[in-house]
Amino acid sequence: MKHIDPTREQFDAFKALPRDTPIMMLNLIRLKETATYPNGESCSGAEAYRRYGEHSGPIFRELGGEIMWRGHQECMLTGPTDKHWDIAFVARYPNAGAFLAMVTNPDYQAIVVHRTVAVDDSRLIRFGADDAGEGFAG
Repeated sequence: MKHIDPTREQFDAFKALPRDTPIMMLNLIRLKETATYPNGESCSGAEAYRRYGEHSGPIFRELGGEIMWRGHQECMLTGPTDKHWDIAFVARYPNAGAFLAMVTNPDYQAIVVHRTVAVDDSRLIRFGADDAGEGFAG
């Protein structure tokens, strides 16, 4: 099963969590080889996602968002070997309210089509911050 956008239940669960604490969003993205827009225009999934980043970046930064980490998958050490992610990053928002403000912003909603046509599968996972500690268990 592929996942592009949250279900209503997932979005409601997100909204039920505290909105006034910093959050990190782990983004795992697999791109389509070819992205086709509703008007019939086609380009690579990478190009469509680049357009999404170009247009959504100013909105994201204006709300206090920042990219904390970005990387690329080299191998799957633990987990299903058929999963490959073309793009991986952690976005930090000053609070969940900033994320909600972004996704409900009319300017953002007008450009999210680039993401929709680009993405073949994705995971978006919210994390709260804990103290780093010195070991794996914190």
